[in-house]
Amino acid sequence: MRDMAIDDRPMKPAMWRGLRRRCPKCGEGHLFDGYLKVVDECPVCHEEMLHHRADDGPAYLTILVVGHLLAILIHFMWEWFRPEPMVMVTILGVFSVAVSLFLLPRLKGMVVAIQWSRRMNGFDQGD
Repeated sequence: MRDMAIDDRPMKPAMWRGLRRRCPKCGEGHLFDGYLKVVDECPVCHEEMLHHRADDGPAYLTILVVGHLLAILIHFMWEWFRPEPMVMVTILGVFSVAVSLFLLPRLKGMVVAIQWSRRMNGFDQGD
């Protein structure tokens, strides 16, 4: 049984590393091979990353963030500028796709880092 009082995998630094798409352990190696494919192991510290189970979590978080941003933008655009509806749909559509594509890999990195930090889904096997 491991000692729960010692936190050798602090969550906040791991989350920041994941948001930067880096290995949650060393912060140096790339976490992804491509856009969303998580590497099997870190190329720098050789920590195994194949245990992750991000599933739908990053997509849900992306929708949550982008939806809130869109709600604020819709309100202020309509109150201040009153653009034509098709202009507003076009601008906000491009905005939502761009922000979603930017956030999705970063949030997936954060979810993988949280799983690594909390030793979920097999990340504790090497200890």
